[in-house]
Amino acid sequence: MMRTRPLKVALLGCGVVGSEVARIMTTHAADLAARIGAPVELAGVAVRRPGKVRDGIDPSLVTTDATALVKRGDIDVVVEVIGGIEPARTLITTAFEHGASVVSANKALLAQDGADLHAAAEANSKDLYYEAAVAGAIPLIRPLRESLAGDKVNRVLGIVNGTTNFILDKMDSTGAGYQEALDEATALGYAEADPTADVEGFDAAAKAAILAGIAFHTRVRLDDVYREGMTEVTAADFASAREMGCTIKLLAICERAADGASVTARVHPAMIPLTHPLASVRGAYNAVFVESDASGQLMFYGPGAGGAPTASAVLGDLVAVCRNRLNGATGPGESSYAALPVSGMGEVVTRYHISLDVADKPGVLAQVATVFAEHGVSIDTVRQQGKDGEASLVVVTHRASDAALGGTVEALRKLDTVRGVASIMRVEGE
Repeated sequence: MMRTRPLKVALLGCGVVGSEVARIMTTHAADLAARIGAPVELAGVAVRRPGKVRDGIDPSLVTTDATALVKRGDIDVVVEVIGGIEPARTLITTAFEHGASVVSANKALLAQDGADLHAAAEANSKDLYYEAAVAGAIPLIRPLRESLAGDKVNRVLGIVNGTTNFILDKMDSTGAGYQEALDEATALGYAEADPTADVEGFDAAAKAAILAGIAFHTRVRLDDVYREGMTEVTAADFASAREMGCTIKLLAICERAADGASVTARVHPAMIPLTHPLASVRGAYNAVFVESDASGQLMFYGPGAGGAPTASAVLGDLVAVCRNRLNGATGPGESSYAALPVSGMGEVVTRYHISLDVADKPGVLAQVATVFAEHGVSIDTVRQQGKDGEASLVVVTHRASDAALGGTVEALRKLDTVRGVASIMRVEGE
C-alpha cells in the first residue's frame, strides 16, 4: 500500500544538474512514487540568485537561506548539488543533525572530508549517498559498494573526466595540438572557461580518491592521490604512441600492491594499447575498468557528465534513500575496515616510454643503456633516429618503480651526450 503523506525533498543548488533534478521529480512524479512507495515533494530550493526564472519550479519554493531550509525539521532528504567545500559541508552536517538524509554529487567535498561526513551520517542514523559524484550517469559507486561487496577488487582503471577525454581523442584522431583541441572543447561546451580542474587532473583525482576508498575499504583522501595533468601531451607523443600500437588517455588508477599490503591512487596521462577496452572510449564519454578476484574484468561505460545524465544518478540515489526512509533503515555507510596504508607514487611499478634528445654519434646508446642498468631498470625496446649531429632516442622499459625511473632520468640528464628529456609517459593497461 502506498503511503499518501509525501516525503519532502530540499534541493540545494538549481544549476545545470539541480534544474534537471527538479524537472525529473516533476515530470516523473507518478513513477517515482510507485517505485518508492510514497510521493516525493519538492519542499524548497536554495539558490544564490532568486530572481532568475526557473521553468517548472514554483517561485514560492525558492530561497537564498539554505541553512534555514535544511534546519526545518520536516525535510526527509536533502539533495546537494552546489559543489565546493563550503557551505556544502556545513549544510550537509546540519541536515543530518536536523533529521534529513543526504544525496550529494560533490566529489571535491567527499574526496576531502568523506570520512567526517560518513561519521556524521552514522551518528545521526541517516544515509549519505553519492552515485553522481563519480562518472555521471554510469552506475559505479553502488556496484563497487554493494554488488562487489563479496569480492576482492584489485584494480580500478578509468577515464573519469569527459573534457580531457574529448581533448585527447581530438588530438589522436585529427592530429590537432593541445590548445587547438582545448579551444574546440570550449566552443562545444565540454570545457569550462577555466579548464584547470579538468586538464590538470584535479577533478579526476577527487574521483580516484572516492573510488579507491570504496574499492579497497580504506580511507583515501584527495591528498593521497598522485596527480599529473595533461597539458604537456603533444602531437609527437601521439605519434610515438601509434608506433607502439597505443593511444593516450588521462587515467585514474587505483590498485592494490602485489602483496596486498598497501594501495595506491594516481591520475596521469598514459599510453594504453589499442586492444584495451578503454582505448576505444571516444569523445566526452567515461569508462571504468574494474579487476577483481572472483568477477574478473568488468567495464562500466557511458556519459560521465551533463545535466540529465548526472541528475539520473541523483534520482537513483533519491529513490534508494527514500525507500530506506520508509523502512526505517539506512543503507551501507563507509567501509574502511581494511585501513590499508596508501603508498606514494615512488612505489608504483609500471612500464615507461622515454623520449631523449641525444647527440648523433657512436657510443650514445651504450651510455644510455648503462645508466638504465645501473638503476635496475630493464629496457624492452629502443628506437633511434638522427641526422646532422642530433638524434632522438626512444626507450620503452619493462616494469619498474617510479622511484627507480626517477633516478634513471636524473642520471641521464647528467650525460654530456643527452641534450634533454623530451617526454616521459607511463604505459598502462597491459
